[in-house]
Amino acid sequence: MVKPLFDITAFSLLDYPNKAACIFWFVGCNMRCQYCYNPDIVFGKGKIAIAEAERFLQARRGLLQAVVMSGGECSIHRDLLTLARIAKDLGYLVKIDTNGASPKNLQMLINEGLVDYVALDFKTLAPNFQEVTGVSTFASFETSFAILQSADIPFEVRTTVHSELLKKDDILQMIDFLVQKEYKGTYYLQLALNDVKTLVELPRSEYTSSNLAFESTAIPVVVRA
Repeated sequence: MVKPLFDITAFSLLDYPNKAACIFWFVGCNMRCQYCYNPDIVFGKGKIAIAEAERFLQARRGLLQAVVMSGGECSIHRDLLTLARIAKDLGYLVKIDTNGASPKNLQMLINEGLVDYVALDFKTLAPNFQEVTGVSTFASFETSFAILQSADIPFEVRTTVHSELLKKDDILQMIDFLVQKEYKGTYYLQLALNDVKTLVELPRSEYTSSNLAFESTAIPVVVRA
């Protein structure tokens, strides 16, 4: 039996905007981001089958409003569409957390009306993409971004920032990229975690909520601790 899920977070008020949600953590990832704090999920084996996830959702009807598909990278799994259909049939809103490396699967979710909100990870620009992620899939990210720009669903763009991997000038160039692409939403900067096990051992990131503030940018920039 295929078990695509590593774990389920039963309740969260932080991961779907203004909704009570659960989180399905899909095992595996098609990137190897140095600052990743979920190596157990990236390299681990699945523990939970779709049938068990469906039973969980059935039991939580009336208690939760939304389901977040995360990972790892949820979009590499064929079972993502199956689980999204189940969630929608049960009346849940569905959010996808994705690195954008699988635009075809993202387009399928949108075409079938299986996703209500997307958080798109903007790792870095093309010149540094392989260094940060271990792969050369920036073009796929651009395609996913274009798909979301033309789709009629809300989405956010977010970047995990570590001072060893992204300098402030890099972040300013990323902001400019979004402006040039006519992104109208808020750009979220997420501070890389210190003092946790990460995919690659890195020095402590020097970024904080206060020293990473950007003023007078063409789009709103919010730092998430």
